[in-house]
Order: sequence, then structure tokens, then C-alpha cells
Amino acid sequence: MKPTLLILAAGMASRYGSMKQVDGFGPNGETIIDYSIYDAIKAGFGKVSFIIREEFAEPFKAIFEPKLAGRIETDYVYQSYDLKPFGIDKEIERAKPWGTAHAVLAARNQINEPFCVINADDFYGYDSFEKMAKFLTTEVANDKYSLIGYQIDKTLSDYGSVSRGVCKVDDNGNMIEVNERTQVYFKDGGKVVYEEGGVETELSTDTRVSMNFWGFTPAVFKQSEQMFRDFVAANEDKPKSEFFIPLVADQLIKSGIASFKVIPTASKWFGVTYKEDKPIVQKCISDLVNSGVYPENLWA
Repeated sequence: MKPTLLILAAGMASRYGSMKQVDGFGPNGETIIDYSIYDAIKAGFGKVSFIIREEFAEPFKAIFEPKLAGRIETDYVYQSYDLKPFGIDKEIERAKPWGTAHAVLAARNQINEPFCVINADDFYGYDSFEKMAKFLTTEVANDKYSLIGYQIDKTLSDYGSVSRGVCKVDDNGNMIEVNERTQVYFKDGGKVVYEEGGVETELSTDTRVSMNFWGFTPAVFKQSEQMFRDFVAANEDKPKSEFFIPLVADQLIKSGIASFKVIPTASKWFGVTYKEDKPIVQKCISDLVNSGVYPENLWA
């Protein structure tokens, strides 16, 4: 059974100022999602599921259906505020949905095969999709999941500090924990440091970080559903609290329910957080096209 690619595209892109998920970055207006799907098809994925807000469904389908028809099966998952499907009989006022792990849970009735989760606005590189496809077809189990571990120096911006999930990895290549470092940046000719409470700590340039590229079986839906109910109960008066995938991973590891293999990649990651990032991403993609990694017109 071919694995499924689940794309987190329900965010409102508040920092970017527009729907960056459908903004054009390639030579013919290709979105970052286009490159992820192109790489996923090449790596052997059989279906792409988009997690979106239902009100964006029509414009979204108009963009992706024509180019993907006949290439890969497509499916749409809607993330909403309704808690009743999770057995929570409450209406909680929020400005945005409940976070990435809640988005994944929204797909629980539509995914029946091993799958991976990625962000819509991040460029991951073919190597990552190839390695994930291999893991999902040969190694994954209900107690053995994975994430792609990027080298920290291949994920930083020259334009200031970023947040990164820094992975602590054991001798078997499994994640022990992931620590969110909120101020990570380059210093003095390529050194990588993070700052906390005014103190700088240097990190090795090959430290592995999570860029939200995870591999699961459908068992994760049952495993995380009660966690979500508990999270809502504990955070119903905190409208900005979010139920994130690393939170689920952390609980699964600590309770011994599942391990997470950190699959290393040397791919360069790039993403769009701010408007200023757009020309940089366009140049990165242009360089990949010029060097023959991608065709000039992705879907011609």
C-alpha cells in the first residue's frame, strides 16, 4: 500500500499577510506545495490529503485539481472548531483552530494507511521524501514512528533569529526529546547559537532539528485522541494554546507507547515566514531549476 502525504495548510498565514500556501515561488508561479507534491509522487506516495479550512476549499481545489488530475489521488480534510466529534460537548471561543496535532486528528476517518505530515509553506527537498517513503513502506509500525532530522545550519535564516525544535537523539538514532529553542541564529562566521534568558549557548552545526516532517501509522489517531481531550480540558480558558505534534510525540515517547526514529537528511530546508523571505525562496528554487533538479515547468 502506497503511503499518503498529509499537508498542513489550514493556517491563516497571519505573519505573512496573505495565503502563502497558494503564493507563487517557481518560474511558472508554482507554489511551495507543488514542489513537495512533485517530490512525493517521484518518491512513491499514492495520495495527497490537504488539511484546510472548509471556507478555502473551492479556491484551493481550483489551484491544485487541474494539475494533479491523473498524477496522484487527492483528498481534503477540514479542520474546524467543532469539538463534538471528539466527545467534547462544549463550544470554546477561539481565534484559530487547536494546532497541528488537532489538524492531524481531523484526518482520522480518511486515512487508513501509513502517512507523513508536512507543513504547506516549507520546502523539504527530494531526499527527505525518498527517505520517508522508504521508512513508511518498510519500517513503520504502530509503536515505531519517525521524523526527518535536518541539520540545524541548513535551516537558519540570514535575516535574524528563528525558533527550532532541537532533537536529543540516543545511540540508536531515536529521539529522546525535542526542545523548542526560540532564538536560534548564526554568529561569527557560521557558528550556530541559541539564546535563552540573555545567555548564548553554542550548538554543533550538525545538530538535528524537527521541521514538522513526521511519519505515522493510523494508530496515532487513537493514541492521541484522549491526549487532545485532556489538552482541551486543561486549556479551555487559554484561547491561544495549541495542541502541537511535538507534544504528542513527547507523550508517546515518555509513556513508552512509540519510539521516533530521527531520519537524517543533508537537504537544505527553506520556508516562508515573513514577506522578506519570498525573494530568497524564489532564488533557491530558481537555482534548483537551473541545476536540473526540477524542470522549468513542473507540471508541463
